[in-house]
Amino acid sequence: MIPEDLRYTAEHEWVAGDGSGVVRVGITHFAQDALGDIVYVQLPEVGAEVAAGDSLGEIESTKSVSELYAPLSGVVAAWNESLVDTPEVINSDPYGVGWLLEITPNDPAAVDGLLTAGAYRELTES
Repeated sequence: MIPEDLRYTAEHEWVAGDGSGVVRVGITHFAQDALGDIVYVQLPEVGAEVAAGDSLGEIESTKSVSELYAPLSGVVAAWNESLVDTPEVINSDPYGVGWLLEITPNDPAAVDGLLTAGAYRELTES
């Protein structure tokens, strides 16, 4: 459950982008599985500046509340408004309709510095 065409962070976020502009961000299958049933998501407003590694919101599940971290520095371009009413889609489709937000990175090439699928697989299997 680790798509090869995405990049990953050690904090279990995925990033979809080709280095040309806006990137889409979500949490991995591993993360949603560890969280359990997701009941609430708090995300920054469109236009907010985010810095790589900084907290950018929270995901609340029936088990706990977890911080979300910005995988890249940039500006929030959009967030998945359907999560307001149906945050549980993150559990059922974390790489599809369960995406969290889109960021316009300050440095689009920074995506290449994130973990590959192979590196993320090693991280989660250790």
